[in-house]
Amino acid sequence: MMLRYALKTVRARKAGFLGAFLALMCAAALITACGTLLETGLHGTIRTERYAATPVVVSADQNVHRTTVKHKKGKTKVKHKAKPIAERAWLPADLERTLSGTSGVARVIPELTFLAEPLAPSGGGLTRGGPGDRPGYGHAWESAALTPYRLTAGTTPQAATDVVVDRDLAERAHLAPGDRLTVQSTQAPRTYRVSGVAAPETAVRHQTALFFSAAEARRLAAHPGQVTAFGVLPEAGTDLDRLRQTLVKALHGTGAQVGVGDTRGPVEFLDAAAARTRLVSMGGAMGGTSLLVAVLVVVGTFALSVQQRHRELALLRAIAATSGQVRKLLGREALIVGAAAGTAGAALGIPLGGRLHGRFVALGAVPATLQHSVSVLPPLAAVAVTLLGAWGAARIASRRVARIRPAEALAEARAEPTRPARGRILAGLLLLAGGAALVALLSVLRTEPASTPVTFLAVVVLSTSVALLGPLLVRAAALLLAGPLRLTGPGGRLATAHLRGNAVRMASVVTPLTLLIGMTCTVLFVQPTLGDAARAQAREGVRADWVVASRGPGVPAEAARRLRTDQDVVTEVVRTTVRVGLDKYAAQGVTPAGLARTWDPDVTAGSLGRLAEHTVAVSELAADQLHLAPGSTLRLTLGDGTPATLTVAAVYARGLGFGDLTFAHGLLARHVDNPLSSSLLVSTARTQTQLANTLREFPVLSVISPAAADSLQAERQQANAEVNLLAMGLVLAFTAIAVVNTLAMSVSERVREFALLRLAGATRRQVLRMLRTEALSVLLLATALGSAVALAVLTAFSVGMTGRAAPAVAPLAYAVVVAGAGLLALVATALPGRVALRVRAVTVATAGE
Repeated sequence: MMLRYALKTVRARKAGFLGAFLALMCAAALITACGTLLETGLHGTIRTERYAATPVVVSADQNVHRTTVKHKKGKTKVKHKAKPIAERAWLPADLERTLSGTSGVARVIPELTFLAEPLAPSGGGLTRGGPGDRPGYGHAWESAALTPYRLTAGTTPQAATDVVVDRDLAERAHLAPGDRLTVQSTQAPRTYRVSGVAAPETAVRHQTALFFSAAEARRLAAHPGQVTAFGVLPEAGTDLDRLRQTLVKALHGTGAQVGVGDTRGPVEFLDAAAARTRLVSMGGAMGGTSLLVAVLVVVGTFALSVQQRHRELALLRAIAATSGQVRKLLGREALIVGAAAGTAGAALGIPLGGRLHGRFVALGAVPATLQHSVSVLPPLAAVAVTLLGAWGAARIASRRVARIRPAEALAEARAEPTRPARGRILAGLLLLAGGAALVALLSVLRTEPASTPVTFLAVVVLSTSVALLGPLLVRAAALLLAGPLRLTGPGGRLATAHLRGNAVRMASVVTPLTLLIGMTCTVLFVQPTLGDAARAQAREGVRADWVVASRGPGVPAEAARRLRTDQDVVTEVVRTTVRVGLDKYAAQGVTPAGLARTWDPDVTAGSLGRLAEHTVAVSELAADQLHLAPGSTLRLTLGDGTPATLTVAAVYARGLGFGDLTFAHGLLARHVDNPLSSSLLVSTARTQTQLANTLREFPVLSVISPAAADSLQAERQQANAEVNLLAMGLVLAFTAIAVVNTLAMSVSERVREFALLRLAGATRRQVLRMLRTEALSVLLLATALGSAVALAVLTAFSVGMTGRAAPAVAPLAYAVVVAGAGLLALVATALPGRVALRVRAVTVATAGE
């Protein structure tokens, strides 16, 4: 009976349920899109290209492992955790004998993969920067069979100066056998003769392959006695699963892993495998924030919807409907609307997730080789969450109308309560205290992974407290604005009266506006706050006269040797990440000789003079976290998985600008995929032109001032900010839709009020002016609250991450945010207002009697 009545109610009041439907649909789409990203990170396929013709690939373990054993109440629990390393781990070349002697193996092909970027005559890269962006990798020609590549022109590389290029590069660069090609590899740039052109038998879309002679490939790989992987070709009729198990047994204790099928892809595309963790983190953060925002917005929307039906629900109470029956009715209506909205939103969320993944790929945050994964789980989860959220929102919104006594029902329906419920005020104060606690916690968190989720959680919690305390805040604002509003004429006086008499309704409008302004400001300014502090530390710490930067993959060591003299100091800088235990730390390698002339990280203990291949310098943050001091021993895992035990030589303060760990350049360069320096710091009396002339054989290098290098860093920071803004863009879009939705619902329910004002002598222009004044008053309050929330959170974030209360707020960007919110508020108020005023006032007033 109740379900049938709920269905009839929804059918008869489609317009009344439209706002709730839109809010729930957007929430479902948002959760589905974030869910697909999360699932892509967990289960997304990384298909192989290079090893397409190789059924079995043997590679090194690309993870750091930790096993913990806990004894509790007579039970032993063993936990195993693994985290990916930053660089490629290599295998001993002599494992080839073990593999060749394994039963079922027909042939073993060693593979070498190393940086090899073909350069254009002008000095730019031929494989990057365009729509066909493909990183370049070098290999020995013997491993061409792993794809396989077949020669279509010319001959195989025989001499050390020969190279075979793939067909795609040959077509783009107009290369043919006999042409000359300069390649920037791990060594100084070298010009090779194109001996041949090869084409893959299967599509290779995400990389450019260059093939060298075996001796030259070993030289360029710079890992003597090691290989990237082994391709294993089985004997005819060999069962792959059985061969894999046999190889696992044969390789036990060597640290090697055996990949078949889709497990070959992560061996080839290390960045895609590492991106899984990043995508899980982004999807989880976006999904969690989306869920919290959705709950807040949906509860507010349902509260407004129930308030619009207060008269109808009160009448049901007056004709003997019980509180339980009213709650059941509202709950079932919510489930009906939630089911429809959840289904529609989940269907929209799948292509939305695909578009979001595509944008992440375009921005470089996620490699194209990590394919977008879609299953039924995210849509089902979104529908379930939508149903639960709709039902819960309806139950919360119906508490007051369901509890009033039948005798008071109709009287209650005619006027808004003058005093908010005590429970609402208490809950609001508790959430305000919780938000303050989160802000306090944020001020002591010193790592970005720990701070980021707390940052957005604090914004949502504080905005929720605003939602609960909204009626009190609206009344307080009405008192403060009463004087200025009277000066605007009759419209201002009417707006003041409405703000005072309908505080609950206006509070439901203030909440999404506050959330929109607070969340947008936080998203826009949280990364610049961190980035500006890091760049400030870097500016203060770089003492060099000039910086050598590269438009290609990096600066080769030969360039540093050309510049270095008895009088001039050249500091090579190479960057990576290392792990201490399972924790990841940003690291850099610098040339120790003459370091004090080019670089000052503000040493607070120890001395950089003791920096060598057996020592390390650490930031104050890392020293705090790891309980280190000069002379302490630090055990860590380098980027390629090599364990190292070093002695702490110094502790420095400028960790944001220079990373948490600093090594000798020679140590770090041997354990990274790209040993080229990210930059050179040069202390010299020579001019920029003189330095450029010395480097004229390196066309991709440029000599710039430290200030220009800082500008380049700012551009990279802006690119990272775009990724973060895109990550939260859906949440902001959803919040903006909620603002429009709530304002439109609030205005559309006031048709009878407008009619009475018209009958009392008010003109349409005066009523619209009243609406604009109300919207601007609400915007002023929401701007003050949202700005206060964002400022508190950003200041705490700045204190925790930089040690200073200095959030980076761009005035122009802030003005655009407020102007955008104001435009939304005015448009969402004016359009429904004009529609409501088209109805004849006499007709509406008579219908309301």
